Amino acid sequence: MDFFTMCVFGAAIGMAIGTLGTAIGQGLAVKSAVEGVSRNPGASGKIMTTMMIGLAMIESLAIYALVVCLIILFANPYKDIALKLAQTVAK
Repeated sequence: MDFFTMCVFGAAIGMAIGTLGTAIGQGLAVKSAVEGVSRNPGASGKIMTTMMIGLAMIESLAIYALVVCLIILFANPYKDIALKLAQTVAK
C-alpha cells in the first residue's frame, strides 16, 4: 500500500469519525431542546437561541475535521519525504 492510498484511507476514517461525533452531539442537543420546550413552552425563545448557538459550535467541529482531512489529502507536509523515500526504495 503506497503513501497516497494510506492518506486517502486516513482522511476517510478521520472524516467519518468526525462527522459521527458531531451528528450524535447535534441529535442530543435537539432532543434536549425539544424536551425543554415541551416542559416549558414559555421559555422556547431562549431555549431555541441557545440551541442554535450550540449547534453552530458543534458544526464547527465537523468543519475542522473536514479541513484536517483536506490538508491530509492535498497539502500533506510529508508528501516530499514520502516521494524521496519511494524513489530511494525503487532504485
